[in-house]
Amino acid sequence: MSETTTIVLVHGAFADASGFAGVIRELGSAGHTVIAPPNPLRGLSSDAEAVRRVVAAVGGPVLLVGHSYGGAVITQASAGQSNIVGLVYLAAFAPDVGESCASVTEPFPAPLLGSTVRPTPYDAPGAAGGPDLVISDEGFRETFCADVPVDLSEIMRVSQRPLAAAAFTENATAAGWREHRTWYQVASQDHAIAPEAERFMAERMNAVVGEVDGSHTAFIARPVQAAAFIAAALPNG
Repeated sequence: MSETTTIVLVHGAFADASGFAGVIRELGSAGHTVIAPPNPLRGLSSDAEAVRRVVAAVGGPVLLVGHSYGGAVITQASAGQSNIVGLVYLAAFAPDVGESCASVTEPFPAPLLGSTVRPTPYDAPGAAGGPDLVISDEGFRETFCADVPVDLSEIMRVSQRPLAAAAFTENATAAGWREHRTWYQVASQDHAIAPEAERFMAERMNAVVGEVDGSHTAFIARPVQAAAFIAAALPNG
């Protein structure tokens, strides 16, 4: 496409868009246009609608990038969107229609997240019902970001954004990866999504696959590698 492609970065659960700081710096310094909108983390359909509106407002070609739960969001948000030039998954969920983040990974080894995630004692504000989910203080770094510096992981822990439990079990009603080109970066030391599940989802999509020897947030620890993987998915990249 002759128009400049906008890279839209969609964060996942237990985090916000600031985690993309290093990736944004790398992509921006290479001359790419990047935005990183907030992901509400309230429910798959409503979160996807929020991202879909951002994509529609761009008005030109978009490369959608999703990390973790953000992968499920871009899967749903990209369906039927003609200005999407590709989908990039960074250690992310890629459900099919009728699958949730929970069900698509159920056949694979349970990651550490299964034992370190905790429900809140209150209902998730703005969600369909039920609690929010957070990662326990003692398990946060090993589960989520074992390869970032300890001081950074501590900031990430105390500022983590909860995911509504209902979002994790909500089934996708559309799968944009069936109509768009896909790329998938597997994190081989991921303790939040089993690497085996990541490889399955990547293969099922017939994605261009890369692998990084890192944690669930390897894109934070290795932003140069993540940015290069994303840039390679751009038209003529």
